[in-house]
Amino acid sequence: MIDSMEARRNAIANLVDEKGSVSFSKLKEEFPNVSEMTLRTDLKSLDEEKRILRVHGGAKSVQFLVGTDDFLSRKSFRNVAEKKIIAEKALKLIRTGKSLFLDSGSTTTMLAKYMPDQNNLIFTSSLSCAEELSNLDKPEIMMPGGRLNRYSQSICGITAVREIERMNFDMAFLGVTGYCSSAGFTCGINDEALLKQTVIQRSEQVIILMDSSKPDKKFSFGICSLSDIDIIVSDGKLPQDFIDECLRNNVTVL
Repeated sequence: MIDSMEARRNAIANLVDEKGSVSFSKLKEEFPNVSEMTLRTDLKSLDEEKRILRVHGGAKSVQFLVGTDDFLSRKSFRNVAEKKIIAEKALKLIRTGKSLFLDSGSTTTMLAKYMPDQNNLIFTSSLSCAEELSNLDKPEIMMPGGRLNRYSQSICGITAVREIERMNFDMAFLGVTGYCSSAGFTCGINDEALLKQTVIQRSEQVIILMDSSKPDKKFSFGICSLSDIDIIVSDGKLPQDFIDECLRNNVTVL
């Protein structure tokens, strides 16, 4: 039981840092013996101290600033078991000889880590994916030129988009930051959203890799709607209402 105000606020800040984003209802679950007024006062104080970012309906880590999707190094330590499950499922979709696009992000990096050493053309915008793939001998690995996003360790911008416009992919494995019915799939960086949109247009099959923390979250920049996707690979814990929505849009959920 957390008694002191300082200990409680430290616990709140640590929870927000760990999860990246926490709703007010989740905070009430985590601190059932604390009144709503006290929790709101705690959030206000932590926000003023710049330890969290207070938002409508809850709080975000200070890394979730406008124009960032959090540091890749931080995301890599979250939901590791779930990301491994997703990577293992996604690997079963990949056949030798196919041209692939690997998006940036911690889940796609996990997929790259377990990629088989076989003949594939793999185009990636991710430095961390490229580093993992560099351990393989048989795939041909390509990266676009462009601007470095230091947060996601990826290449984006108009130069990267122009290169992708000349490509054709059999399969694209994309990461997202959030999904909600009203906005579709979203992320926190405009250039990243534009790059993903271009990849979708140039891909025969579009596969979203997402864990169960992503539904019911909306970020600033839209990527696409559910109907633009062919397959969603998840950790097996997606909410049933989201799965039902996928089925209505003829999207396969693995």
